[in-house]
Amino acid sequence: MLEVKTVDKPDERRDFPRGHLEAVHLSGLDFAIGTFEPGWRWSESVAPIAGTPNCQVHHTGFVVRGRMRLAMEDGAEAEIGPGDVFVCSPGHDAWVVGDEQVVVYDFAGTMANEYAKPRE
Repeated sequence: MLEVKTVDKPDERRDFPRGHLEAVHLSGLDFAIGTFEPGWRWSESVAPIAGTPNCQVHHTGFVVRGRMRLAMEDGAEAEIGPGDVFVCSPGHDAWVVGDEQVVVYDFAGTMANEYAKPRE
């Protein structure tokens, strides 16, 4: 099997306040690019869409640009920035730090399939 797609032509795009997600779906890999503008915060921009008090998506990501703060339900916090590779389990809030756009590549699949989709 050989399958190739370009992120310049994503399979889908989901817009939400102060950001958007573009997803590419391949056999065995769902890849997402999240773009978050200054002022974006998950609990304000995506929570009303998701219908949960915090993000319930598992992330396996790489930060391309900008800085973001992650805060877990248990109180643990970390700031991530360009070049950082991270894993974040469900149960967190996140927000853009500073006035630069944040771009994150997410390889976990859950983000590409579920992030910012209304709960049924």
